[in-house]
Amino acid sequence: DEGIGAINDFLARHSGLPSRDLTPHLFTLHHSEAVDHLLRVAAGLDSLVLGEGQILSQVKKMYRLGQQYKSIGPILNRLLNQAVNTGKRVRTETNLGTGAVSISSAAVELAQLKVAQERGLEDELASLAGERAAVVGCGRMGRLLVQHLLAKGCDNLTLVNRTIGKAEALAADFPGTPIACVGLDGLDQQLCRASILFTSTGADEPIIHRQRLKALGPLRRLKLIDIGVPRNITADVAAIDGVASYDVDDLQEVVARNQEARQAMAREAETLLREDAEAFLTWWDGLEAVPLVNKLRHQLEEIREQELLKALSRMGRDLSAREKKVVEALSKGIINKVLHGPVTRLRAPMERAERLKALKVVAELFSLSESEG
Repeated sequence: DEGIGAINDFLARHSGLPSRDLTPHLFTLHHSEAVDHLLRVAAGLDSLVLGEGQILSQVKKMYRLGQQYKSIGPILNRLLNQAVNTGKRVRTETNLGTGAVSISSAAVELAQLKVAQERGLEDELASLAGERAAVVGCGRMGRLLVQHLLAKGCDNLTLVNRTIGKAEALAADFPGTPIACVGLDGLDQQLCRASILFTSTGADEPIIHRQRLKALGPLRRLKLIDIGVPRNITADVAAIDGVASYDVDDLQEVVARNQEARQAMAREAETLLREDAEAFLTWWDGLEAVPLVNKLRHQLEEIREQELLKALSRMGRDLSAREKKVVEALSKGIINKVLHGPVTRLRAPMERAERLKALKVVAELFSLSESEG
């Protein structure tokens, strides 16, 4: 509870919101529920688009930052490593990694649906050949947008970015298709020219709003698709004639197209999740025996050292260094053999009550105080 309170206080300070306003938007999970939740998130099972890969990248980034700032202990380190491995495993050992598996790919698929509807092709995905597309923002999501647009036949694409050099560098990574690049001062021109415009910038405030579009005069057949966080486009632009505006919430339409198939894939992934969660929980629960095992090992090591000194003194000074090492290795081997069975048993999967009972028996047999075990 102390740790949870500290996290809540940090979030309140960081956000500038009082704790009482922040608390209703938070939820707390413990032990196995917390483990299950993190593994589900890393696997993309709690994402709008099942199996999308960007969330795993975010988990990896959080893991790296935690290591960098030395804020991750042994248990959390093991859990985060397990989460990353589970995320990879789900995407390689199941079919969940196929289809629309990122917000960017789902946004492009949404554009295909809307173009198909314009052409009178209901419930189909149209080629984007002939469409005038623009992508505003050249970060990771912008790169994915470009990749998926080109894969869907887009042959008329412009990149808009605050730093034009970054746009040109991104365009250079796709040499097979001519891609135009402009700075943000060219955004208005693209709003007038494009038939589909995607936004994926990290701007704090919306960059496209009703007043901006109104000032451009009549627009026709402009589809705006906003996947920026926070939103790059205000909701009121949809009221302008000739403008259709979509955001992340509208991606449900794409998700619904293959929801049944992806739910079946998710059930397949759930089996892997249970395996990995149980493996971690078995390891974690086994840690309860560590203090007692360490105490027992320390006690036996003291006895070993004392008895070894006695034995060596009785054997006289004629004993060679090699012979001394052999005798010492023998004594260590005996201790390890004696400990192996009890330690393996104490750390094996079992009910907590059974483990506590076993720990108590060992503590009593070897006169180890409960406070130290």
